This record gives sequence, C-alpha cells and structure tokens, in this order.
Amino acid sequence: MPLSDSETLSRRTNPVAGRGMISTPHHLASQSGLAVLRKGGTAVDAAVAAAAVLAVVYPQMCGLGGDAFWLIHDPRSGESRALNASGRAAGAACRATFEKLGRIPERGWLAAVTVPGMVSGWGEAHAWSREHLGSPLSWAELLEDAVFYAEEGAPVSSSLARWLREDTRTDAGEARNLQRFSGFRRVFCTPDGGVPALGEPLRQPELAGVLRLLAREGWRAFYEGEIAARIAADMRANGGLLTERDFAAHRADWQTPLRSRYRGLEALNCPPNSQGMASLELLAILDQYDVRSLGEGTADYYHLIIEATKLAFADRDRYLGDPDFTEIPLRELLSPRHAAAQAARIDMRRAAPAAIPLDPNGDTIWLGVVDARGTAVSMIQSVYHDFGSGIVAGNTGVLLQNRGCFFSLDPASPNCLEPGKRPFHTLNPPMLLDNGEPRLVYGTMGGEGQPQTQAALATRIVDFGMTPQEAVCAPRWLHGRSWGEAVNNVRLEARMDASVVAELRRRGHDVAVVAAFDDVMGHAGAIWRSPETSLLWGAADPRGDGIAAGW
Repeated sequence: MPLSDSETLSRRTNPVAGRGMISTPHHLASQSGLAVLRKGGTAVDAAVAAAAVLAVVYPQMCGLGGDAFWLIHDPRSGESRALNASGRAAGAACRATFEKLGRIPERGWLAAVTVPGMVSGWGEAHAWSREHLGSPLSWAELLEDAVFYAEEGAPVSSSLARWLREDTRTDAGEARNLQRFSGFRRVFCTPDGGVPALGEPLRQPELAGVLRLLAREGWRAFYEGEIAARIAADMRANGGLLTERDFAAHRADWQTPLRSRYRGLEALNCPPNSQGMASLELLAILDQYDVRSLGEGTADYYHLIIEATKLAFADRDRYLGDPDFTEIPLRELLSPRHAAAQAARIDMRRAAPAAIPLDPNGDTIWLGVVDARGTAVSMIQSVYHDFGSGIVAGNTGVLLQNRGCFFSLDPASPNCLEPGKRPFHTLNPPMLLDNGEPRLVYGTMGGEGQPQTQAALATRIVDFGMTPQEAVCAPRWLHGRSWGEAVNNVRLEARMDASVVAELRRRGHDVAVVAAFDDVMGHAGAIWRSPETSLLWGAADPRGDGIAAGW
C-alpha cells in the first residue's frame, strides 16, 4: 500500500526493563544502542553507537559536522564526568569579517565558522569506557550500523521528510532554500530536484566512506589527514574560514559537572559554554516552592515555571560565554541564597516583562542510556539549525553545523566572536542522582526550550509521580521566540484546558496556542530508575521518530 506522510500519534505505553534502557529520537538508533548493551557494551558504548546512527538517519538534527555534550555517571566509582565536544571558532574568524556583512550568515560557508566537535566526543567517550568501565567492544564495532545505514540507505523518517520539504523550498528565502548548495543538493535531493519521500531509502555513500575511514583509523582521522584536508579545501574554494590547522588544534575537554539540588536529589549538568547553568538555576528556583501543591497542569504551575525561566535566562544571557574568555560567577548563580532571592521576585498574580528574545533555533537530538551496572549517560548532539549551514563539504558527505552564527558581534557581549572561542551553547544534558545512584536521566532538543522541558519532566516525574512516558506525552509549553518573530511569547499546546489558557492571558502572558504535539516543543526522552524495584522506566517523544527500548 502507498505510504502516507501524515502524522500518527499513537498512544504510548510505558517501557519497563531490568538490565538496561535506551531512549533516542529515532527507532533505528535505539535498536543499535540496545544491541550494544546486549553484547555486553557499556552505556557509553551504546550512546556512541546510537549517536553515530543518528548522524546518518537524522541529518536534519545532527551529524559528523556538529557538536556534542556528554554527562556520564559511574555509580561503582561514584564518578560523574562532563565532556565538552563543542568546537572553537576558526583562527581567521574575527568581527571585522562579519561587520562588513552586518551579521554572521545563518547558512553557507561563512556560517560554518566553528570546528565540528562531535566526533572527538565519541572517541574520547569510548576510550574512557574501555579504560575505566572495561568495555569489551572496539571503536570499529560501534560504527558498524552507522556505516551500514549510510551505505545501504535508511528509510526517510517522518521528521526528515518534513524538514527536507521545508528546507528545499525555492520560494522561502535563503534560510530555507538549501538546494542552492550543490553538496546539499547532491546528497539530499533526487535527480529531478525533488526530495525523498517518507519511507524511501536515503543512501549517503560519501558519508559511508568517511565512517569506514574513521572505523579503520580511529576518530582522530577526522581532524588530521584526508578528511580535514577535503573539508578545508572546500572552505578555501568558497570563501570559508576553517582550515586544516583549526581541525588539528581541536580537542574535546573532560570537565567537572555543575551541581545543584532539587527535592533532595543532586542535579547535574554541563558547565559553560553549555547553558546547563540556566537549567540548574531554574530547578533551584522551583525548589523554593511547593510545586506539588499548585497542581500539575494548572495555570499556577505553568505561570511559576515560565516566570522562573525568565529569571534564569536573564542570568544566562548576562554571563554565558566561553569561560576561557569571560568570568562567570557560577558559585553565586547556583547558590541557595541566589535561588531564594530569585524565587522571591516572582509575582504569582502577574507575568513579568520578557527578556530580550534569543534566536529560537536549535535542532538537536538528546539520547539517554542506563546499563546493567547502573552506568548512566545523558548526551546531546546538534548541527544547530535544521541541516546546519547547509554545506556538505568536500565530497565527504559531512554536513557542517552553523553554531558559529550564534556568536554576537557586540564587543560587550560575553558571547562576542573571537578566534579560538567556543560559542554560547544551548545544548545541555541533565541528570538527577539519589545518593550517588542515577535516578532520572532525561533531556530534550529545542534550543530555548531545553531548560523548560527539562523542568517539565523533572517536576512531573519527581513532584507528581508521573511515569516518564506520561511526563513526556503531557501537554507542553514554550516561552521564547519563534521563527520570524521579534518578540517573546508563550506557546501552549492546544490540548491544554481553555480555562488555563484564559487565566495565563489574564495574568499578562502573551499566549499563542499551537497544534497538539507540535514539533516546536522538541523531542524529549527520559529514563527513571525506580528506588523501590530498581526497574528502568523509559520514554520517547511521540513528536519524534524514536523509541525507548530495554532488556
């Protein structure tokens, strides 16, 4: 029978397992990660394998040309580690280059101004898994499925089909007409200028060649030798800034996670240049309130989290940048004293003015894994905008990110562009620990929406006792800017009660109602380890193409 690209939002069950669980936004990636767990691989190994598959089958959200952040907890040693695999600006990147243009372009070769860090994160994470967790699996084994799907093709998913249609429109301006780039057109368009439909196989032989080279020679081959040379040559030929020297100088950094508290649990996230500080501050503010007494899904519940979000975002926007270039008062921002002061500023009767809106983009994937030993991974990777810069460089099949267009050209901004600097990153993978044991591994895509959806999941699961799947499927909201809009507003899913919508408007919120299960809310996921039974409860978002799978 012919395939339809209509949305099918079926009722989700509650996946429960005892030995391991993985959640990703694409079913093929979840299956690859689960296979690794069943072969005796660690949660870190499963995350690498799933992330590599996602880089092939979910190119609108992530790819080898993007960045990643990791949060890993080993309960046997009690060690928690963050891994920053985000890239730095090219050595030739300076404000003067872009001031002539008035901005850093969103698409094209000049948008690809930062080195892709994702592959270095995969490599460093796997090396740590082998050394510290005793992984029995080789690096090459973890890339096998990704190579297969790139070479043989994977059926185009609903999300990919939708974004291919959206981003190849010749009537939609430069931000959407990506087929004007020959590399993008060669990889993602059909010979007649169309795009593959839902269910049609998408083959990427050039990307398969790069993945085979990485499997054979190791992850550093991405930054030294043929791959970097081909990308750099393409950049030179088209006025781009990244060079072989920029690739060779790249490194991923192991870091100490940021910590805060929520309902007696230890909340972890990644330090700057990640916006993990904002997600933790938001939870710390909410920890000052008896959220449960407000009732889940009430106007009070939404109002409180929206107002706390504004306060956390104001601090974020004032301070967040690359800590190698700017001072960030993290101790103060995450202190109980500051959380109490921020909470006291919230007026439950009236909405405060919104902060200056940020760019809404952030097409990303989150994945989470917990293995039989209790090792937990919360990981997020992205090419920033949907399909990143739109540039598939140097016949490599590698789609380059455009994260650098998020830099500011204002010299007073902590996120001002400078050579060798990492940009403000919306990516932030959270985790909650209970006396050193992973209790909740969770996260989402969605730029500005990440801290807000994280707060929704944490409050619904911890405060209201929802299962992870119930929490993910419950109606969501988003405070922030949307495509083409100059002001912030609050978008509420149509599934919310009309009286709640009316009350939020009465309190002064600029409310827009969007479709049920609207994609703008992002693709979330979660894994909860029951304190009573130690069973793992998983969740995947019906807005995406994924599953939570365990054994």
